[in-house]
Amino acid sequence: MTPWLIAARPATLWASVAPVLAGSGLAAGEGAFRWDVFVVTLLTAVLLNVAVNFANDASDAGRGADTPDRIGPPRAVASGLLTARQVWAGTGAVLAVAAAGGIYLAVVAGWVVIAIGVASIAAALAYTAGPAYGYRGLGEVFVFAFFGLAATVGSRYVHDGSAPPAAWLLAIPIGMLVTAILVANNVRDIETDARTGKRTLAVRLGRRRTRMLFAALVWGAFPLVAAFAAAGWTPRLTAIVLGAAPAAWRPVRAVFAHVAGPPLITALKDTARLHALVGALLGLGAAL
Repeated sequence: MTPWLIAARPATLWASVAPVLAGSGLAAGEGAFRWDVFVVTLLTAVLLNVAVNFANDASDAGRGADTPDRIGPPRAVASGLLTARQVWAGTGAVLAVAAAGGIYLAVVAGWVVIAIGVASIAAALAYTAGPAYGYRGLGEVFVFAFFGLAATVGSRYVHDGSAPPAAWLLAIPIGMLVTAILVANNVRDIETDARTGKRTLAVRLGRRRTRMLFAALVWGAFPLVAAFAAAGWTPRLTAIVLGAAPAAWRPVRAVFAHVAGPPLITALKDTARLHALVGALLGLGAAL
């Protein structure tokens, strides 16, 4: 199973957990929470994330983006642990299981869930395959839209078919932090991506401005949560997220202090954990 775990990139899967925790916590606070819906939503979201990572592994290897001098974690196809055909087959299998979860949720909440699911699958496959918007500097936009807005609001919607304004507001800091995960990954790979023609936003902006973008995404999430809670637009107890702010210092410092190697890999993992912590605290504050 080790090659498949490498392709799944477990450290990044928190990106799909945090929005489900936030959206489901809001549903609980509003008396709409369902355990079956929560479990199916969580599993489906994680499976979609795995599918994105599988497709990215196979596509990057096919396009020559995962070169031997790449400094990040190993990739299954580029390392020869799995063939591209195997990984694409695995992508299809994972998406099939995720689709089954989506059908269950659609029975509960209606056809909108199917629309979200189809759009999410299309976005997953197009990230580095087909249109490959991840190679055109648009990855952050789509990550914010799907892993932030759609995932958080959708996780609230599936409980009773409603998407209150608070869900959209909570989705903004969730989206900022999940986008920061991608920025942390891309700032690490600026040189190798540029050499292989992968024009990520980090390549287009350069290291200095990408660092500033990363800091703005990470630090900017906390005052937004505080402002929304203070205004009463979201549950006031969501302000407990401010307790997680000190955990943001370590990844920001690493991104500004290093240009390659293990510190930036650690920064990515720290950002993913921060995102998960914020999602959990938003969900807890919204539920209480």
